[in-house]
Amino acid sequence: MKRNDAKQIGLLVRELLREEGLETPLNEQRLIGAWPEVLGPIVASYTRQLYIKNEVLYVQLTSSALRQELMMGRELLIRNLNRHVGAQVIHQIVFR
Repeated sequence: MKRNDAKQIGLLVRELLREEGLETPLNEQRLIGAWPEVLGPIVASYTRQLYIKNEVLYVQLTSSALRQELMMGRELLIRNLNRHVGAQVIHQIVFR
């Protein structure tokens, strides 16, 4: 017998995470983990610290030239990181 109210397990997990308030922290960690994948290993090697607070990604870099380069492409970078995670996690990036 087939049930009409059956849901996919992925949807049930997402609903549970959302209800328990765990969806946002999980997406934030996924976005931080995606940094080397999206920007590549060379850029990641110049990155010291990444953290998200109030939908702002803070990035500490060891190269001022790289900082300037990333600041110019900030909007595209935000879109690519959010797209990689599949959710709107950040709205701004601050390079330090």
